Amino acid sequence: MHIWVDADACPAVIKEILFKAAVRTECPTTLVANHVIRVPSSPWLHFLQVAKGFDVADNEIVRRVSPGDLVVTADIPLAAEVIAKGAHALNPRGELYQTSTIQQKLAMRDFMESMRSSGVEVGGGPPPLNQKDRQAFANHLDRLLAAHRKRMASSED
Repeated sequence: MHIWVDADACPAVIKEILFKAAVRTECPTTLVANHVIRVPSSPWLHFLQVAKGFDVADNEIVRRVSPGDLVVTADIPLAAEVIAKGAHALNPRGELYQTSTIQQKLAMRDFMESMRSSGVEVGGGPPPLNQKDRQAFANHLDRLLAAHRKRMASSED
């Protein structure tokens, strides 16, 4: 499994959780962004800078992701694309996107976007990340990494 991070909008506290988990579990992790992001020195942590532009980082992640990989993103269209490729998608708030609900989330996102573009005020963005969100993210990440280790161990038998 490889972890891909849609890093342009990923909160710093989530990146820190990812850095620690990647090093602890020796899981390759790549942050993809259109601006430079500092990544601790580790053979497990990588940074890939892409050109500026709409969805450039998302498109690069979709191009590189493989079945079984994990993508960390709050971008619902990106999550839908990686799920379609057989990868997992985890929101920085700890929500694991599901095949059974991603189309509904995508439709709601598109509806809200069309409301905003037609001039209807639809409230602000999501609330700030809180401790409960960080814990939910860390817990889901740990479960995914543990399941991956278990699969790898059973395939070696």
